[in-house]
Amino acid sequence: MKTTTHPIAVAIDGPSGAGKSTVAKILAKELQFIYVDTGALYRAVGYTALKQGVSIYDAAAVEAMLPSLTVSLGYENGEQRVYVNGDDVTAFIRTPEVSEAASAVSAVPSVRQFLFELQQNMAKTSSVIMDGRDIGTVVLPDAQVKIFLTASVEVRAKRRFDELIEKGMDVTYEDVLSDMIQRDKRDSERATAPLKPAEDAVLVDTSDNTLEEAVARMRALVEEKLV
Repeated sequence: MKTTTHPIAVAIDGPSGAGKSTVAKILAKELQFIYVDTGALYRAVGYTALKQGVSIYDAAAVEAMLPSLTVSLGYENGEQRVYVNGDDVTAFIRTPEVSEAASAVSAVPSVRQFLFELQQNMAKTSSVIMDGRDIGTVVLPDAQVKIFLTASVEVRAKRRFDELIEKGMDVTYEDVLSDMIQRDKRDSERATAPLKPAEDAVLVDTSDNTLEEAVARMRALVEEKLV
């Protein structure tokens, strides 16, 4: 791959359960880029709302919580860690309840603005692979590489179900599928930064791909853009 003197940005968008974070982590490690999981930032805000008893569906209440909130990212042994007011909350933000909260608070314009500068600043100083739902369309519209990663909702639900079961959580596939369908609807229909591919994004459907195949395909896309 071509050596560059300026930071390179790779934007990966897509629906919940598409495998964005898994693929992006591996790709970032292979390319020696910094991985930025923007979904974790929204999860941190949602988690804090739940912890403080703030209604995640009350935009004014969520907005009122923000001035007392500091969200930041750190890295330990190459793994991203998420901090809220200095406390590491990484281990607490992957539950179905927090997923629901993250989706709800991400529809609040002030929350998106609150996290916007943090995301953009990281891309100004380092080569990044950033995943989320509006990276290529809103956060990094000038990213050199834009990928929209997706899979059928049934495949995505099965992947998420297996992941939660592996973590010892008591969930059913039917509930995970229902939650994912609702989240897809909410993310794609929200007024602020709805989930959609950027006009210049490459669509990658991993419904029939293994993890290794998905990573290889996306790495080829990155290298093709940068050589």
